Amino acid sequence: MADSSAAPSTAASLEVSGLAYAYPDGHQALFGVDLTVGRGERIALLGPNGAGKTTLVLHLNGILAGGAGSVSVAGLPVARANLAEIRRRVGIVFQDPDDQLFMPTVREDVAFGPAASGMRGAELEARVRRALEQVGMAEFADRPPHHLSFGQRRRVAVATVLAMEPEILVLDEPSSNLDPASRRELADILRSLDVTVLMVTHDLPYALELCPRAVILSQGVIAADGRTQDLLSDEELMRAHRLELPFGFSPKSVMLS
Repeated sequence: MADSSAAPSTAASLEVSGLAYAYPDGHQALFGVDLTVGRGERIALLGPNGAGKTTLVLHLNGILAGGAGSVSVAGLPVARANLAEIRRRVGIVFQDPDDQLFMPTVREDVAFGPAASGMRGAELEARVRRALEQVGMAEFADRPPHHLSFGQRRRVAVATVLAMEPEILVLDEPSSNLDPASRRELADILRSLDVTVLMVTHDLPYALELCPRAVILSQGVIAADGRTQDLLSDEELMRAHRLELPFGFSPKSVMLS
């Protein structure tokens, strides 16, 4: 008989239940969001500007709190008492890598999080090396981040989060401002990672390429949740939620692996 603990793909990395949130000015951003994400899934979070995507993401690691409902990561409630562990488990990669990189060298940037958590010596060095190897940037460890290309800086920003060994990797518009080669390289890296990925993006072809499942958030509620190819092929659904594919692009023509 198989040991159920040997099948992590069936476990939930993220559970959001009845999440509602209003900002202090009275603007209601979320109206009761329910979402379950299995470990190792790659999910695209889609929706028009103002849909509530950022508000939802900021609840995942406790930056925002105080609304109705609940959020848990790998069974651990997102609550004040658990914030240090939650923020280790949920790593957010910002749209602009320069918001994330501030140390003199790549090595120091990647080491910052684990070092702040108390890691030192050979263990810290091994953690940094592994994170840089995961994104193909090990040979740049001693470079100043501002000497790197934009695509390289984005990969280092991913490494700073991977160094914390997160449960969930959240990426905000990961393909923005990347040239075609850098876009492909990042996609290959994201496919290779053994973490749960939640990708917030307006780049619908990139969502289709990387994420078998997509969720459309619109006006603070989940409007659709299903296979990315199915959602992007539904012209009425797309039009209703102000989502548009590039001219001439057909999701049905893409061969998914």
